[in-house]
Amino acid sequence: MKSATGLTGSGSRDWYIQRVSAVVLAAYTVVIFGWILCNSGFGYEQWAGFMLTLPMKIFSLLAVLSLVAHAWIGMWQVFTDYVTTRQMGPSASGVYAIWGIQIFWAN
Repeated sequence: MKSATGLTGSGSRDWYIQRVSAVVLAAYTVVIFGWILCNSGFGYEQWAGFMLTLPMKIFSLLAVLSLVAHAWIGMWQVFTDYVTTRQMGPSASGVYAIWGIQIFWAN
């Protein structure tokens, strides 16, 4: 029997991963907006200095991977319900993951 879920093969695990990834993304958003609010008038050098620190690189990588997992599960659910071609969603998530990792770790 083929699994109806997209990432882990278990609906409850997919649900859990989607909730945990949402918390990671919310925390990342708070950190980014918090830094922006605390550093008004910043330039590229300050922004790059903040984003290229090891903790922010790791947090950004975690946020990208969380976004990919969150989107993969969500797209899988929509595609299995409404779209007949199922490769488009997972392929888009894979491309996004590679692109996101390249942005943060290519320096």
